[in-house]
Amino acid sequence: MLLNKFKNISIILGSQSPRRKELLQKMGFDFQVVVKETDERFDVQQSPHEIVEHIAIHKMLGFDRRLFHDTLIITADTIVVYNDEVLGKPRDEKEAFQMLYKLQGDSHVVLTAVALQYQGKLHSFIEETQVTFDPLSEAEILFYLENYRPFDKAGSYGIQEWIGFVGIKSITGSYENVVGLPTARLYQEMKKL
Repeated sequence: MLLNKFKNISIILGSQSPRRKELLQKMGFDFQVVVKETDERFDVQQSPHEIVEHIAIHKMLGFDRRLFHDTLIITADTIVVYNDEVLGKPRDEKEAFQMLYKLQGDSHVVLTAVALQYQGKLHSFIEETQVTFDPLSEAEILFYLENYRPFDKAGSYGIQEWIGFVGIKSITGSYENVVGLPTARLYQEMKKL
């Protein structure tokens, strides 16, 4: 079993996301959270897949390969893509409102790239989930923003919060991916290490 194989291997989650930490804990792994300061800017000419993978791998570069040679390091990045436009974390409440307003009554894609580094090898993958919102009113969007303050989330929403319970019509793909870490795919990818 995979949990037994990783019992004697040090694991680091290179993310300050409480949601990723919770998901990895629920997978049953013992790990530490170590966050390296990362510049998350990207080239707007890149495709959404290239952008999210670039950021996940860039987060990994803060960890010295020699120092962490026998440590499994996991980094990740999540973006929302609507009509080929990348919606990252909002800069302020106004931008958060604009993002959520765009998403109403329509579908978008959530991409999470995960980078794994172990014994000098770097491996990455991207998981994709389609999310469809029911239409929400301006008042409902404002209620969500005022009460849940989702300014640290790609696309300005957390599917595990109020807006997910009342506004998400359907998802195709991994729910956990939308939360921030595609756990089933991560488990399968870790088996390959």
